[in-house]
Amino acid sequence: MAINFFVYVDANLHVCLHPLSMNVYYATQDFEAIDNAVVTIGTFDGVHGGHQKIFKQLNDIAFKNKGQSVAITFEPHPRLVLSSNKAPIFLLQTPEEKLKTLEDAGIQHVLVLPFTLELAHMHWLDFVKEILVNAVKTKHLVIGYDHHFGNNREGNIRQLEAVSAEFGFEVHEIPAYLIDETKVSSTKIRRALLDGDVKQAAHLLGRPYSIQSEVIKGRQIGRTIGFPTANILPPNDHKLIPAIGVYAVKTLVKNQWYNGMANIGTRPTFDGQTINIEVHLFDFIDDIYGQQIQINFVERLRNEIKFTGIDALVKQLHHDRTLAMHALV
Repeated sequence: MAINFFVYVDANLHVCLHPLSMNVYYATQDFEAIDNAVVTIGTFDGVHGGHQKIFKQLNDIAFKNKGQSVAITFEPHPRLVLSSNKAPIFLLQTPEEKLKTLEDAGIQHVLVLPFTLELAHMHWLDFVKEILVNAVKTKHLVIGYDHHFGNNREGNIRQLEAVSAEFGFEVHEIPAYLIDETKVSSTKIRRALLDGDVKQAAHLLGRPYSIQSEVIKGRQIGRTIGFPTANILPPNDHKLIPAIGVYAVKTLVKNQWYNGMANIGTRPTFDGQTINIEVHLFDFIDDIYGQQIQINFVERLRNEIKFTGIDALVKQLHHDRTLAMHALV
């Protein structure tokens, strides 16, 4: 059965539904047969500019063949299951954010396969038979020239081409330059965000980098100096947080956008120790504790600074506000 919404839990542990215009499936047995399925496969973290060109090709093939586009993706990200390296793994999107951007890219159906060691060790031909053919009934497969899958990554595009006639689907190779661009984009986006260059990240993504999470109670220091802030937690342990600093941002609150400025850092003036994310919204006074908000990062304004006192901090915040308003015009 298709799911036409994604689910998240708010601060009060209420289950919330976000409507989607595409169909989402979380098990192969639930995938509803469609005529002329045009399929691609990938993790698609970020659904950035490189991915979007691939999806345009997928949608063009679907349109020309009177078919429907299908993206097969995986949760959790395969690196989280397979990596033996204890170094942190940073991702550009939460699963919910990825679904929304796949929808924005015009994908009609998404099959989210639970990525497990069992799936990783599946023989490539079994993957073709059980998932591509029996479950999805693939008629056109859009795949990268260097795509590998199945146990020990033994499956590849040449093997797919060799069995395609037997199983009744046509293979369309994604050009090398698009695949290479996708790899470079992912690396560059992560590097740009870790450097605080959110403008470069937005250029590569095709949209501003964002964080969506619930507003929690902080120390409420900002309201005592005329700059109240909404504090949020990272949505999960793997969501990439931009470099420490102050940013001009646009924030979505209750379906309305507000200009503002955000601080990512430890608040050294107040002897903070842990990383916090807080946003000050211009001309906004509502109580939004427990609300889900989305922060879009537009431009980095400066490094985080430890001030000698409150007066110096407030003076700088007024200057930051002026800079942010210019950046957000």
